Amino acid sequence: MLERIRPLALLLGRIVIGVVFFAHGWQKFTVMGLDGTTAFFDSLGIPLAGAAAPAVAVLEVVGGIAFILGAGLPVFGPLLALDMIGAIVFLHAGNGFFVEKGGFEFVLTLAATSLAIAFSGGGPLAVDSLLRRRRASAPAPAPASVA
Repeated sequence: MLERIRPLALLLGRIVIGVVFFAHGWQKFTVMGLDGTTAFFDSLGIPLAGAAAPAVAVLEVVGGIAFILGAGLPVFGPLLALDMIGAIVFLHAGNGFFVEKGGFEFVLTLAATSLAIAFSGGGPLAVDSLLRRRRASAPAPAPASVA
């Protein structure tokens, strides 16, 4: 029974976390705008805010889509976890643990979940799994002959 539910649970987890990251990245482009996001990053003391703001926005949008699709999980998972560790260090750590006081509870959860998804393999309903299955079933190349 658990093996039948596992693929759906992994898919649901990837979609939910992917949507959260996508929404936060999209917000940096549309609601705050990159200029507003850059100014906010600068006010937090984030180094190279002018480069960090668009990099984080792109990472969150592309990483969110990658999680939804289950593509590039070993790459995007750790990058998104590092993104959230940055949010803890520069914004949330001084506010304690709980989210209602601006604490790091939510971003810590996103960081840990990103790592769990990154190293879960994504489940059979992930692009990464499809590519692994395709590679495993591909015929081995013929050995090169020595002339």
